[in-house]
Amino acid sequence: MSVWRETPTLLGRHVTLRPMVREDREALLLAFEALGPLFHTTVPDADTFDRWYDRVTFDAAAGRNMPFTVLDADGRVSGVTRFLRMSETHRRVEIGGTLYAPRVQRTGLNTQAKYLLLGHAFEVLDVNCVQIRTDFLNHASRRAIERLGARLDGVLRGHLILNGHLRDSAVYSILAHEWPGVRRNLELLMAGYDGDPA
Repeated sequence: MSVWRETPTLLGRHVTLRPMVREDREALLLAFEALGPLFHTTVPDADTFDRWYDRVTFDAAAGRNMPFTVLDADGRVSGVTRFLRMSETHRRVEIGGTLYAPRVQRTGLNTQAKYLLLGHAFEVLDVNCVQIRTDFLNHASRRAIERLGARLDGVLRGHLILNGHLRDSAVYSILAHEWPGVRRNLELLMAGYDGDPA
């Protein structure tokens, strides 16, 4: 099977990313419930989870995305993330659809998850570009993306309507030739979380 179609398991010290399965439903609902309503994205709940899951897995079967369940260092289900808008023809992916339980936010988990995803994208999928989008008003998310080393490409104004909110989307990217520097930056950040010398 093509590496563009098979969701791998990616292992790190702070996080494991593994293929999302329907049996994750209850654990994911617990993680999502702790988030509460968010203005900048839609969070699946007990009433909408199955439709959301079916849509994500339909797109995965069509080769348009690659969904992961996120486990923390203790193996607890802590959220989801995925590659979106995958194009093998144009060698591009987007990292998105990320929802983390509050208990793992602002920890080493996200930095390492992005490191693993970017490594897979550039070193296994051999992409030219990884894109990341977020709500222009989601300043915490924008800071986190910029901290990774992604560069702002621009803003898609009036891009989406989410939860009654007209969203402008800030679009960031990392290009293949930038990956070695971004990788080193992320390794330095992770060393800080580990208490290891850089």
